[in-house]
Amino acid sequence: MSKRSKVHPTYKTKYRVANWPEYDRALVRRGDLTLWFTPAALRTWTPLPTGLRGGQRKYSDPCVELALTLKRLFRLPWRSVEGLLGSLLKLIRCRTR
Repeated sequence: MSKRSKVHPTYKTKYRVANWPEYDRALVRRGDLTLWFTPAALRTWTPLPTGLRGGQRKYSDPCVELALTLKRLFRLPWRSVEGLLGSLLKLIRCRTR
């Protein structure tokens, strides 16, 4: 982010990185994502059987709501949201199907 110089309105102030290792770690921390799943949320993750004929639901309502929230929050396409949820579920060792 550059700010305008107070000395002259048309010149921009330049910032120089003095500590590259710290700057590099800060860039890595920008991509850190932490999500908490409560035990109650994990219990409702897989949908209950409907008892009706035909294909059964693969995802529960809380799972779909989380997918929609992540899609909107990170402005991701649907396939990327599916990949993100798949990797999160793999991390918490939850069965989706």
